[in-house]
Amino acid sequence: MRRLVRPELFQWYGLLGAAIVWAAQFVLAFGITVARCGAGGNFGLAVGTWEVLLIVVAGSLALLGEAAAITVFLGTPEVEHDDPPPDGRRHFFASAAVIGNLLFLMIILLSGIGIVSHSPCHQS
Repeated sequence: MRRLVRPELFQWYGLLGAAIVWAAQFVLAFGITVARCGAGGNFGLAVGTWEVLLIVVAGSLALLGEAAAITVFLGTPEVEHDDPPPDGRRHFFASAAVIGNLLFLMIILLSGIGIVSHSPCHQS
């Protein structure tokens, strides 16, 4: 029976998924904040509502990246990080991604909470 998802896809999403999601969350949050602070920036929802939505979506996608990294890491228990490719590379990237994804998840949470708790603009 053929596998539905190739291990390389898990490896690359586990390695790069949370970083790309954080970058997208950062750009979108910056855009929402700048748009809200502009002259015509009242577009219905408060900045806090948009930020909470971004935190939930980005956090969920970062957790999926963490799950992908853990899946690859646990799928190669007998492999060392310096074994020949592709298994050695998968194990090496997965072990780095497990820690990296947690860091990006914390960055997503802290940057979102900072924007929600602080008023981003003071118009006169």
